[in-house]
Amino acid sequence: MDIILVAAIAENGVIGRGNALPWRLKSDMAHFRALTMGKPVVMGRKTYQSIGKPLSGRTTIVVSRDRSFAAPGVLVAPSLGAGLTAARGDALRRGAAAIIVAGGAEIYGQAMACATRLALTQVHMDAAGDACFPPIDPLLWREMTRTEHAAGPGDDAAFAVVYYDRIATAQATGGD
Repeated sequence: MDIILVAAIAENGVIGRGNALPWRLKSDMAHFRALTMGKPVVMGRKTYQSIGKPLSGRTTIVVSRDRSFAAPGVLVAPSLGAGLTAARGDALRRGAAAIIVAGGAEIYGQAMACATRLALTQVHMDAAGDACFPPIDPLLWREMTRTEHAAGPGDDAAFAVVYYDRIATAQATGGD
């Protein structure tokens, strides 16, 4: 089952500022909704709190070390591993072929090792921020498609939607 990291990233690697997006991209929000609909979505507590509600049409799984954290309409997991296990079960029940990981920076950093795909919106701007996406190692990831988009109504910048697939470990290490 695919584990897909979905993120919007400024050219300087920034993904957030003060627990919010440092830009407005209405066009990308529609893309995010279409990509994640019907799939389990795993995110950290701070990311969930910045959204403020469960994602409609998707099982929202919130990873939090805070054992007292609870929110109506979401599943809470004490670790990324537990969150992915819950997501796998949900995906199988739904007939979904993928699990979505939707941030934040700490969750992305942990999930890079088990992700099979990256679905990234590369925002064509530098942004001030306090959260960054982990580096994308070209020995582990291959860009598969890139679609450029001009800034539309409600967009602060132009952007590209870029999909990466993990390169098989044997290829990445030069093995057979």
